[in-house]
Amino acid sequence: MSHEIERLADGTYSMCYAGETPWHNLGKEVLPDLTPAQMLKAANLDWTVEKVPAYVTYKGKKIYTGQEALMRSSDGKLLSNVTEDWEPNQNEDAFSFFDDFVMEGGMQMHTAGSLNEGRMVWALAKVKESFTVFGKDKVESYLLFSNPHQYGKSIDIRFTPIRVVCNNTLTLSLSGKSDLMVRLSHRHAFDADSVKATLGIASTKLGTYKEMAQFLGSKKYTDKSLVEYLAQVFPTNSAKKKEDNILSRPAQIAHDIVDSQPGAEYAQGSYWSAFNAATFTIDHLLGHSDNNRLYSSWYGIGRKKKVGALELACEMAKVA
Repeated sequence: MSHEIERLADGTYSMCYAGETPWHNLGKEVLPDLTPAQMLKAANLDWTVEKVPAYVTYKGKKIYTGQEALMRSSDGKLLSNVTEDWEPNQNEDAFSFFDDFVMEGGMQMHTAGSLNEGRMVWALAKVKESFTVFGKDKVESYLLFSNPHQYGKSIDIRFTPIRVVCNNTLTLSLSGKSDLMVRLSHRHAFDADSVKATLGIASTKLGTYKEMAQFLGSKKYTDKSLVEYLAQVFPTNSAKKKEDNILSRPAQIAHDIVDSQPGAEYAQGSYWSAFNAATFTIDHLLGHSDNNRLYSSWYGIGRKKKVGALELACEMAKVA
């Protein structure tokens, strides 16, 4: 099953962006002041989903399966089989979540699109908060709303910092920082006001991350500890490589670029640099395509690795 940005029948992609071209070079450029509703339409996401009874045919008889089929209104595409109590969240409702923030000037719609053939829809808004460390190393804050149309997937709303110099999608998901992310089951109708209260959108969230970045930038790694760090972030499955202390291919890639990655000049030789080498490798150098990297860095194994890379960097920096 493809995790790529959805390609439409006319050859275009179900994605749009405001500002600079994304690193995966896909999607349609739009004006930077679109409302959430305009962004929804520009990304070709102005369709709905509907549950209908699902049947199988056995020996010429139609038999109800006890499940529902989740169908897309625009083309009748089957997106998923779901249970009767599964509550779909329409794309329009997901995008309207941003209305108040955009109208008040606190956010600006940035990108939107469809992944996995319509089974995952996202909207990304730029928060009018950022910080700069080590002179010119700027980190901006974004709010990512992921609206899945697939059984087993939860609505996911989270803060996502992005390091400007290299477009690294960083992570705020440290242990004990669950207030930076909300996941909602499809067993209940989506309640936007409750989510906003839970997130507690405030600049203090990004301030905490700035303190962490400064801390990582103040702690230097040694040649030995850098190898140890990358070996744990990207472990090898080869018993021989472990025995001979040989790094896995991803770990070796990260090791080779630690001093040449974009932004390597900021806090060079520190755990901030080591963490960003790992993140840059995950976001831009691994995987079969830019499309797959995007999905992995937000939802898949790439995101999990970045969470682990950040937690490990903090642990090793404390004893450096």
